[in-house]
Amino acid sequence: MNDMTSINAAYVFEPAPIPALPVAGSQALFPVHRIYCVGRNFADHAIEMGHDPNKEPPFFFQKNPDTLVLPGRDFPYPPETRDVHHEVELVVALKSGGDNIPLDKALDCVYGYAVGLDMTRRDLQGEAKKLGRPWETGKAFENSAPCGPVHPVAEVGHPTSGAVWLKVNGEIRQSGDLNQMIWKVPEMISYLSRLFTLKAGDLVFAGTPAGVGAIVRGDEMLAHVDGVDELAFKVV
Repeated sequence: MNDMTSINAAYVFEPAPIPALPVAGSQALFPVHRIYCVGRNFADHAIEMGHDPNKEPPFFFQKNPDTLVLPGRDFPYPPETRDVHHEVELVVALKSGGDNIPLDKALDCVYGYAVGLDMTRRDLQGEAKKLGRPWETGKAFENSAPCGPVHPVAEVGHPTSGAVWLKVNGEIRQSGDLNQMIWKVPEMISYLSRLFTLKAGDLVFAGTPAGVGAIVRGDEMLAHVDGVDELAFKVV
């Protein structure tokens, strides 16, 4: 009787809609299961955050799927902060997963790629670091993951090099290249699958280049990853 699949059960209230991203060139939607983010995956960004990229491997944290900001929507400046930072990233969208995925099989799990931003309440994250507490207040707040449409591998391949940049009000703030990532996409997927059971619908935000900084209401944002897409939105 404890197996809910064997009885005619009803929810006590209507479940929330499944978070989903549009698929470029299609009416289909990409349903999002989890969002994983890799920390300090560009050496220059690790250095600007006060860390030695040669001594510390990248690590992972999560955002909730319903923190996505869909293409065409603005980014609402969040409460309880005075220091919101932008972090432009390549986003990897998985069509399959598993545990302990071999390195040479990792790219088989990828459905496509997108452009995204890991928006961060830096002041709250900094306070959590000082106190040895989790980062959710700094990283997993509402609307903290603006993301563009998913572009299937059949369209864009597996990008390994190309410019990654972010403009704020027409001026370059962040600039790097995908070939500067410390851990490449197959390595991230393989390692992450040792820590969690990866599933279809998972997104992996693959790290950000140097130049992260604060935004204010009214800023016009334009994020770009060569060979993938651009994502534009306004801070409101």
